[in-house]
Formats: sequence, C-alpha cells, structure tokens
Amino acid sequence: MSRSAPSSPVDDKAFLLEYRCHPLRPEPPSPTGRHSSTTVPDATSLLAMGCPPGPEPRRIVLSTDSPAALKVGTQQLIPKSLAVSTRTKHNPCRHQSSASSREPLSPDPKRASVPSLSLEAEEEEDGGGPLKRNLRNMSYRAAMKEPGPTNAVSSLKPVSEESSAVPAPSPGRSKRTFGRKRVQKRGGSFKDQPRLYQEIRERGLNSVSHESDEDLLEESIPEEPSPAGAAIVVQSYRPAQVTWSQLPEVLEAGILQRICPEERKRQEAMFEIITSEYSYMHSLSVLVSHFMRSEELKETMTQTEHHHLFSNISDILTISTRFFEDLEKRHQEHLLIPDISDIVEEHASNHFSPYISYCSNEVYQQRTLQRLLATNPLFKETLKQIERKPECGGLPMISFLILPMQRVTRLPLLLDTVCQKTKACTAAYGAATRALKAISKLVKNCNEGARAMERTEQMYTLQKQLEFGKKKPFPLISASRWLLKRGELYLLFSEEAGIFRRGAGRLCYLFLFNDVLIITKKKSEESYAVLNYATLDQVTVEKMESMDPPSPPPSKPGSGGIARGAAGGFLLRVVMEKDSEGRREEIVLSAETLSDRARWITALMHREKKPDTTPKGDLSQVEITQPYLAKQADEISLQQADVVLVLGGEDGWCWGERLRDGERGWFPQACARQITSRTAVECNVRRMERLRIETDV
Repeated sequence: MSRSAPSSPVDDKAFLLEYRCHPLRPEPPSPTGRHSSTTVPDATSLLAMGCPPGPEPRRIVLSTDSPAALKVGTQQLIPKSLAVSTRTKHNPCRHQSSASSREPLSPDPKRASVPSLSLEAEEEEDGGGPLKRNLRNMSYRAAMKEPGPTNAVSSLKPVSEESSAVPAPSPGRSKRTFGRKRVQKRGGSFKDQPRLYQEIRERGLNSVSHESDEDLLEESIPEEPSPAGAAIVVQSYRPAQVTWSQLPEVLEAGILQRICPEERKRQEAMFEIITSEYSYMHSLSVLVSHFMRSEELKETMTQTEHHHLFSNISDILTISTRFFEDLEKRHQEHLLIPDISDIVEEHASNHFSPYISYCSNEVYQQRTLQRLLATNPLFKETLKQIERKPECGGLPMISFLILPMQRVTRLPLLLDTVCQKTKACTAAYGAATRALKAISKLVKNCNEGARAMERTEQMYTLQKQLEFGKKKPFPLISASRWLLKRGELYLLFSEEAGIFRRGAGRLCYLFLFNDVLIITKKKSEESYAVLNYATLDQVTVEKMESMDPPSPPPSKPGSGGIARGAAGGFLLRVVMEKDSEGRREEIVLSAETLSDRARWITALMHREKKPDTTPKGDLSQVEITQPYLAKQADEISLQQADVVLVLGGEDGWCWGERLRDGERGWFPQACARQITSRTAVECNVRRMERLRIETDV
C-alpha cells in the first residue's frame, strides 16, 4: 500500500470518499447541527497562533479495502475516474437514509463543494459488498493506467438529496415485486406495448397448475438453437408479462383479499384468453398491413398467387377484432370477470367460419410460397426487405401466415384450462364445457377441410402423372383414398423371376396410399411409369439386417448400383401375394438411412394396427419447442407447446401421437424436448382423456 509523503500537498480536485465506520476522532455535532470550526484547526491557524505545525496526518490512502487503511482515518482520497466508473447504480432511498446521519468533517469550502459518495449506496441488497469492492480495485488500476484530464472534475455537480427522495423500498425483493414494478412502469395495461403472438406462450397451454401464476413471470424458457435451413425462426417464447392479479385497478380495489385462490386462478385463465387474443390480433394486423397490402410485394406475383398466398386473412382479422372487442367490453364492465364462455361459444358457433376456408387453403398457400421463393428472385428480395422492418420483429412471413391455424388449435386448450379452474356442477362450468365443445367442433371442421382439400387436389394431380402403359389401369381418384408416403428407394432385385428382373439395381419411385402400393420408374418430375402395384391387403413387409445382404442377381453382376445398395443401404423385403397380374412377387428395397427405412415400414404396416397394450402414462412425452411444418405425407405439422406421445423413433426422428387430437406422424427430434416430470406426464394423459371425451375428438 503506497502512501504520500507527510509534506506532499493535497490535490484540491481530488474526491473525498467518506466512511461512517472506524472514526478516529468522533465529535458531537454543535447545537446548530454543524461541526465546530475550532475542533480541528488547520495548518494556517496553528501558524497564526505561534504554534509549530505538527506532522500532517497521512490521509492519502490508495487502497480502500485493507484493515490498515481503515485505521488511518475517515477520509480517503481516490481518483476521479474511480468514482465515475463505479457509480453506475444509484439507490436514492439508501443514500438518503445514510447521508442524513453524516455531516462534513471539515468546513473547508473546497471540500464542501465535493459531493459525498457513499459506499453503501453502491452495494446491492443481496450482499454484494466484497464483489463491488473488487470491482473498485479493478477500476482503480484502469484509472491509473489511463488517467483522465485534470479539468474533468468541474463537470461533476452535487445532486440535491431532497429532490431524489422517494418512498422507502419494499421489505423484500421477489419475482412478484419485480413483475409489479414493471407493470406500474408501463401503465399496467397489456395494450401499452403489444407483443407479437409468435413471441408469447400462453400459460394455459400447460397442464400442470402452478401454485402461483406469478411464479411464471420471471420463468425463462431456454431458447433452442434453430437448425440450419429452418423455415421458421422464433425469437423467444415467454409467458405474457401482465396477469390479471397485477393490474393496478385490481390491486387498488383489494379484490385479491376477498377471493379464494381457486377463483383467482380462474380469473387469470380467462384474462389470458383476452390478452393473447390481443397479441394475436396485433400480429394479424402486421400481416395485413405490411405484407398483404404491400404494393411492392403485390407487383412481384400474379393475382391468383396473391389470393392463394393470403386467402381470406382480412376476414380473419375482422372476426378476431370483433371477438376481442366483446371480450374487452366484458372485462371493462366487470373488474372481477363473471365469465367469458358465452362469448367464446357465440363466436365459435356463428362467426368463426372463415377459419375453415383459410385452413382449407393451406395446401395452396404453402405450395405457392415455396414456388415463389424458389423461382421468383424479385419476390424473394422484396419479401426480405419487408421482413426486416421493426414492426415484423425480424420474423419470416410464414410465421404470420400460420397464425390462424395456431390460434384456432390453441383455443380448446385455453378453454380447457378455464374448465379446470371452474367449480364443477355449476352454471359457469356448464357454460365453459359448451364453449369448449363449440371451439373443438370448429377445430375438427378446420382439420377436415384442410385434409379433404389436400387429398382431393393430390389425387387429381397424381392421376395425370401416372402412366400405366400396358398395365391394367387402376382408378386412383376416390373420396376414401389418400397418400400416406411417397419417395425413392433402391430396387436391388427380385428373389423370384418376374417383371422386376430387368429393373434390378435401379432407383424406383413408390407411391403408398392408404389401400394400394404403386411402384413406378420416375421419368421426370411430372411423369412416372408404373411397374407394378398391389392392394395393401396383399402386401407384407419385413426388415432385413445389413449384416446378411442378399446375393446379387444373375444379370449385370458387379453393377455399381447393386454394390452401393447392398453395401451402404438399409434393406427391407416387400412381398406382394397378388400383384397387378395376380402373381406373387417378392422384392428387396434399400433405403439410404435408418429413419427412412423405419418410416417406410411403419407406413406399409399401417393397416396392421396392433392394440396399444402400453398404458399412455408409461409412454415418453415430449413438448414441441419450435414449430415444424410437415414436408412429407407421413410427417405431422406441430406447433410450439404441442405435447406428443412418442410411439417410436429412429435416427433422429420420432413417431408420435399429438395429444390434443390423436393425429400421428413423424417429426424431427431436434424440435422437441422430453418431459421429465412424472406429475406433468400424468396430468397430460388425464387432460387428453378428458378432452377426447368432452369434445368428442
């Protein structure tokens, strides 16, 4: 620790840092509240009195942390840069309370002009004193290396403590206190700073009820890294910040003290439907105003493409606005919301029909967007410019286009939460159940409309692309037929002499429908020559181990394609008891990956439904952390917060059943997170069973 020489002058521009602890010579204050000017005579006074000046006390102390420094005195000098760099936070309450008990130790006008700095005012309530002092030491070393200008002290002015006086701080710091401070700061209204619907996650989607809904205020949901080439990038999913119990009017009215915890949770569930509808409406308005009505974007496509892309989204925005206005009116009329189930039932039954049209157009919407992005550079560039706008939150347009499907499928879960928080055998519970059934019926109609439109359009397209040639034509178009899976596999050979002998060792393209398997040779993207077909009741499939590859066919020995398929592929054997000509045919196919083989086997065996002997509660469950759009017929589209029962998996892919409606399909494991809580798993199963009974899904 370095000290100055006794005779060195004191810099008038240095800062004084006062300590209340370890005083050398405590002096009682004068009756006027000021220290006596004669208690500590300075050097000038001693000379005037004829007394020789004694050695000046060593007051220049560069270390503020050591016990030796504390014994020197109550005043220590520190560089100006140190005071500036460490005083990043100011707590007026603590400063006021501590400063009121201290007075300047010297009437020196030069020292009186220096503002008093309190160490205690800088320390956090969580006991961060030693950490702060370490930071001060580091700041001092930095200040000594790069000293600031000497005339910079004059720019600092003392702040009047009377002007900074604020009420005393709350007794404790907690998540609840933080949340309410933020709410009061921004006015306490969820409409002040609306968030995009893509950025929120309704607490009503959770099946496990938290003891306190405010516990989720500060709950941070870890962001999952987006895979390369992901179509949808979501910035952050967090719970809505404003809850019903945090509203200033609710706090001022003292309602929380008059209602039971169960009623409070019911109010929170209903209020969340209102706030999330507002965020949803806000995102729809961004889609309409910045994307659909953009003249620059409209000029890059035809009128038909524009209609396929946006469909009737304006009607969706209109009905969402009316729905929110009715909900908000109920909330404004009654601070303690009596019920909103009647409003939900009325709109779901009589006003939400545009959702069915929008969902039915989904297949055209996705195809149009993919084609424009792949073949229209001007459209792609214009779209990127719009997506960069601050109002769009840096989100792609596809995340806005799928919002109606997301909202309509989340509403049943939010209504189910209201049912759970409502006392059974009451009028409110009956109304909530009716609203749940009405919105679930709407979801069912939306799913059926989208599925029917996709299947019909698909059958007509494939009927034109398949060329049967000399084979007996197969009537493909049927209302009860749909595509399960399509794709390329490597045809190795046929174990018995037949029509596949000539095509052995080549790629073939399979179309698997719910009742027939068609094997073709791909001629172009729009044309396929049919090699053979068989109804699925005549088809069996089994997995072949790679360690026992089949022998190559007699013809074309040593073919490079055969060697590739036998050595590097994953094999499966398909037996057609009666093919298109009524003969038995057995072929060996090779898939490039384990997951591809598993998906083909699952699709080919879909008719052989085995009874589910494993209890639902014993199956693994995952929660979807980022949306996934199905790219193939055997995949399932999932939304963030969906819960899926995992029925199987292979090589990074999962085969699962969506809890809310029982839909099954494959999805990448990277977009899901396993649910490890046993309580959550059991609650999810009970909720699934209840929803399927009450809504007849």
